[in-house]
Amino acid sequence: MADKVILAYSGGLDTSVAIKWLKEKYGFAVITLTANLGNVADLSAIKQKALDMGAVKALVVDVKKQFVESFVLPALQADAAYEGKYPLATALGRPLIAQLLVNAAESEQAIAVVHGCTGKGNDQVRLDVGVATLAPALQILAPAREWGMTREQTIEYARQHNVPIPVTVDSPYSIDENLWGRSIECGLLEDPWNEPTDDVFAWTKSPTDAPDKPAYLEISFEKGVPVAINGKNFDGVALIQKVHEQACEHGVGRIDHIENRLIGIKSREIYEAPAAVVLLEAHQALEDMVLTREQLRFKTLVAAEYASLVYNGLWFSGFRRDLAAYVESTQQYVTGTVRLRLCKGNCHVVGRKSPYSLYDYGLATYDKGDVFDQGASPGFIHLWGLPTRTQARVQRLKLEG
Repeated sequence: MADKVILAYSGGLDTSVAIKWLKEKYGFAVITLTANLGNVADLSAIKQKALDMGAVKALVVDVKKQFVESFVLPALQADAAYEGKYPLATALGRPLIAQLLVNAAESEQAIAVVHGCTGKGNDQVRLDVGVATLAPALQILAPAREWGMTREQTIEYARQHNVPIPVTVDSPYSIDENLWGRSIECGLLEDPWNEPTDDVFAWTKSPTDAPDKPAYLEISFEKGVPVAINGKNFDGVALIQKVHEQACEHGVGRIDHIENRLIGIKSREIYEAPAAVVLLEAHQALEDMVLTREQLRFKTLVAAEYASLVYNGLWFSGFRRDLAAYVESTQQYVTGTVRLRLCKGNCHVVGRKSPYSLYDYGLATYDKGDVFDQGASPGFIHLWGLPTRTQARVQRLKLEG
């Protein structure tokens, strides 16, 4: 009886080819696992495709709710965006897929798990490290690291073996998508001077074609979690989908980023992250209102560190759990509503309110109602500048030199 392996199956180029390749090279019985994180329109169709390609069994699971509640929302609360730009859609999905692969391998008594990542990307690290952390004894295979084929050769291999694939030599983009975003690379995008053509974008309208009339969204949060749009409550999945629809219509969410990969190379990445861009903007605006200056300063450092950990495949690390505990503590008063204006590819915060707001009109205003004691300022400034004046007096020669 052939040894069984669990293949993380997306239906894309590399994983479709991998079913045939694993059977030819190793004689494995391939069981595919497809996880719907908001990226699979028809689970039954992708299951049938895997079986048609030679899989002995095709597992399909809908994990949108788990993905949003256990991965996306914690990252939103952390304000996690890698290098300040990438909302980590693909990176957040990988630890969940690693978890599912390990569970499937155990239940199916498989000797290994398999993924379609190449040896140049970040996903190989995320899946390998995730699986190895959860199940150290489980073998991990990555055919695309072994077979040595270029992308064009892989497409030709698929053609020769009658493997239906969603890419061609003329449209060779590598695409990954889920509820939180869509990533696109390869092809003409590998030259960072090339402007992305219209066929790169599948979700968002071109800002030039978006409506002239702006749309306004009011996003309500409870403890850092978005719970309502324009006063109507939604669960996490539905809320993200509703924000996604509005943002796409107005061309919001396109990101063009030269990114530093974990393995040390720079990569040009195009992202569509409509809901993520809007919700991150809203969440940060509410935090600006309810967190102190010191909390915000340190939270910015935590957000960058949290994003790097997720991007670099360390979701299951103790360090990420430590940071998550701090983030959770900061969110206890992040409750309120933010109003946003979406227009021609832009998303702007135009209003915010919270029962825990630290904004005091009486202290902020320059008009009638001002309660700020301006007479206290000279003494405060004198004490604030004392260290600088002392240093200047004692170390003047060094400071001037």
